Amino acid sequence: MITISDALQSLRPKAQFAVRGDVIEWLDTEQTQPSQSEIDAEVIRLQAEYDALEYQRKRKAEYPTVEELVVALYDTGDKADIETKRAAVKAKYPKPS
Repeated sequence: MITISDALQSLRPKAQFAVRGDVIEWLDTEQTQPSQSEIDAEVIRLQAEYDALEYQRKRKAEYPTVEELVVALYDTGDKADIETKRAAVKAKYPKPS
C-alpha cells in the first residue's frame, strides 16, 4: 500500500517532513509543501505503478534460487530444468500487455 510519505518522498525527494496519521508536518524551509491534490494524485500514480508490476513480484517468488542457478551453470541437465521452470513461471504470471 502506497502511503502519504511515499508520495511526499516522490514529489520532494530531499524535503524534510513528518507524517503522523494523516497530518503532515512540513519541516523543510527551502521547498514548498505539495498541495493535498498533488499528494493524492501521486499516491494514485505510485499505486498504479506498483500494481502494474505485481506479475514481477509473483515471478520472483517462484523463480529458481541463486543456488539452483549456480548448480545449473555446472550441469547442463540442470540448466534445461531451470529453463523449463522459468518458462512455467512466466506462463503462470504473464506480463500484462
